[in-house]
Amino acid sequence: MECPQCQADSLRVIDSRDVEAAPAIRRRRECERCGFRFTTYERVETPALTVVKKDGRREPFSRDKLSRGIRRACEKRPVSESSVERVVAQAEQAIRGCGDTEIAGERIGGIVMRQLKDLDQIAYIRFASIYREFADLSELDAEIKKVLLKQETAKASSRNRQPA
Repeated sequence: MECPQCQADSLRVIDSRDVEAAPAIRRRRECERCGFRFTTYERVETPALTVVKKDGRREPFSRDKLSRGIRRACEKRPVSESSVERVVAQAEQAIRGCGDTEIAGERIGGIVMRQLKDLDQIAYIRFASIYREFADLSELDAEIKKVLLKQETAKASSRNRQPA
C-alpha cells in the first residue's frame, strides 16, 4: 500500500476497529514520510458464486435479484423491511455457507422458501408458486393444504402444552 499523497510505502496504522454495518475493519493510517493521514477498509473477499439454472445455464449470483424476489413475495403483506432484509441476509449466508462456487437455483429456492415459510405463509405461497412452477390450480391447492395442515398441527400442539 502506498500513501495517496506522496506514494511512499512507509505507513503505520494509528487505529483499527470493526465496522458495524459490514464485516470489515476500518484502519486509520499515517504516512511516515509526509504525515498524511487517511482511512482504509479491509474486508474478506468472497469467491464469485455461480447459479446453475434448471436449463443448465450459469449466471453470477446476484444478491439484488434474490432481494427482489423475496420483496415481491412479501409485497402488500404485514412484513417489516427489517424482516425482509433479515431473510435476504440469512438466505445469502446459507447460500455462501454451502462452500461451493456453484449452486443450483433449486437449492437457492429451497433455502428462501424455508425462510419465508416461517416469516409469512402468504409470501411463502407466492414465492413457491413461481419457484415450483405449479402446472395448475390443483398443485397450488395441494401446497396450500400442506401449509394449513402444518398450521393446525402447530396450534394443536401449543394448546396441549398450555397448563389447564
